Amino acid sequence: MALASFAVSPPIAAVLRRAMSFSSVSAASQARVGVVQMTSVGDLDANYATCSRLTKEAAAAGVKFLCFPEVFSFIGSKDGESVKLAEPLDGPIMQRYCSLANESSMWLSLGGFQERGPDDSHQYNTHVLIDESGKVRSSYRKIHLFDVDVPGNMVYKESRFTTAGDTVVVVDSPFGRLGLTVCYDLRFPELYQCLRFKHQAQVLLVPSAFTKVTGEAHWEILLRARAIETQCYVIAAAQAGKHNEKRESYGDSIIIDPWGTVIARLPDRLFTGFAVADIDLSKVEAVRSKMPISEHRKFESI
Repeated sequence: MALASFAVSPPIAAVLRRAMSFSSVSAASQARVGVVQMTSVGDLDANYATCSRLTKEAAAAGVKFLCFPEVFSFIGSKDGESVKLAEPLDGPIMQRYCSLANESSMWLSLGGFQERGPDDSHQYNTHVLIDESGKVRSSYRKIHLFDVDVPGNMVYKESRFTTAGDTVVVVDSPFGRLGLTVCYDLRFPELYQCLRFKHQAQVLLVPSAFTKVTGEAHWEILLRARAIETQCYVIAAAQAGKHNEKRESYGDSIIIDPWGTVIARLPDRLFTGFAVADIDLSKVEAVRSKMPISEHRKFESI
């Protein structure tokens, strides 16, 4: 299978022409997907403008499924700021992104939306999947919350303002059977084992905002491990760079194939832009057939 992968940043036309020449896979056997890298800030309109621009550029590149990182719509600088902005999925913030998907005729994976929680003091960290008509197809509330004292960095207490989800989510799509996760979930392989072996996922989505410290140490290693042990494609959209004086994300948005090979990433882990790959679900089946770990497993996942 030939794969096309490239980063989009000005001048876009030259980059697209060069990248398109790499692909010789028939359209019938592939799906063109994109993974976004961006630096969200505490401004809903500014973040939407970035998302809208990248979506339109991705559409021009032939992308049919574009994946955004965790907290794509807002990253505040003060404790509790996101909770005050949290809305239900049919609220005006998400409806704006639904319209964007419809206008672009593109599926969007929106990781880490601040969904209104069970009370006024909490939100859900919700991964939302929207189809090309602008309909919310499914949503996943992040199960594993980031309550960590990062060495040499800062203390994070996500559970202070966020309520954890309790449901595993998979969705059938034109791009395969999608397993939805968010960021810190990546450190818990049993969730990904469940998505693959109990729910037959073929593509795992991991929108994230990894810290600079943890990203440098573990980001690519963990993502490639999840791809190898599940024999799935992994699409990992990442926040990148400094959002404010207190918070910095590692970046390095990547797409990984079922053999664990990185097939798309941006040329700079801090760029705002997107990378593209043509994924082929026949490769998932080929890898699983040649190394049938599903038949050799001795322990059941959750």
